[in-house]
Amino acid sequence: MRAFTVERYGSKDGVRVGDVPEPDVGADDVLVRIVAASVNPLDRMIRDGEMKTILPYKVPFVLGNDLAGVVVEVGTAVTRFAVGDEVFARPDKKRIGTFAERIAVHQDDVAVKPTTLTMEEAASLPLVALTSWQALVERAHIQPGQKVLIHAGSGGLGTIAVQLAKQLGAYVATTTSTANVDLVKRLGADVVVDYKKQAFETVLRDYDVVLDSLGGETLKKSLDVLRPGGKVISVAGPPDAAFGRELGANPVIRLVMSALSLRTRRAARRRGVTYSFLFMRASGDQLRELTPLIEAGRIRPVVDTVFPFESAREALEYVEAGRAKAGKVVVRMT
Repeated sequence: MRAFTVERYGSKDGVRVGDVPEPDVGADDVLVRIVAASVNPLDRMIRDGEMKTILPYKVPFVLGNDLAGVVVEVGTAVTRFAVGDEVFARPDKKRIGTFAERIAVHQDDVAVKPTTLTMEEAASLPLVALTSWQALVERAHIQPGQKVLIHAGSGGLGTIAVQLAKQLGAYVATTTSTANVDLVKRLGADVVVDYKKQAFETVLRDYDVVLDSLGGETLKKSLDVLRPGGKVISVAGPPDAAFGRELGANPVIRLVMSALSLRTRRAARRRGVTYSFLFMRASGDQLRELTPLIEAGRIRPVVDTVFPFESAREALEYVEAGRAKAGKVVVRMT
């Protein structure tokens, strides 16, 4: 079958479209004919080898982290799905490879596609929707009336996180560029900081939660907008020891992760707030929790551009160059 593979780490020239073996279908797996898959910053990081310490994929491997498609085969122990079902999913981190014609996914990681969405729209959601849910519902336990800052509100993660936070009853602030102020307002943001005109840390105060997708100086400054007892949850900051434990990493790796985040955690403690790193996990159950909100139109996917599969390299470069105006970039299989 055709797939977009990483032949060597650290180079744009180390990826190609070519033929790979068909997936093995285990007893608990569904084999999905992929119709569309979306591009995430994580794909670039994996391609460049930035995640090798925690995600040591052996080259060559197929890239891609979320999908929408049709079930074409089910394993002998599968009870939730049948051939012909339209589904969407973020495969487990150990079983990525959605830039391909087919993929075998554990049934626990799959959900029936929302009926109101196209395949391209559905493919744009799993990774960012699960990240939003795990940050805002599982970890932050957002309650009605709480104040939440979501950085990069017009990005792939931000567009979904803003909408979910509003559904949870939060008062939502977000950062974006001048061109996307109206978009994030339509998504539900109560306060919009145009980062081209204002520094968010000078206008926002006493927030309960910050969801950070930018890291670096943005993460550092985010500590200053939290009230005492507040939380910053980052998908772009340094990993911490808790993440190492979740990953099942050996003690040496956990110690390294703890050291990487030490400065950030100390800065957080001095301000009476907490810092944690989030690397989302696959969950069909959580996608099912989100589906009623999606079908009711309360969470709407935002798709920037759809590329044909043969242009998967160009799609990755388009995202890497920051050319997407808002939302997600999707690759459609042909």
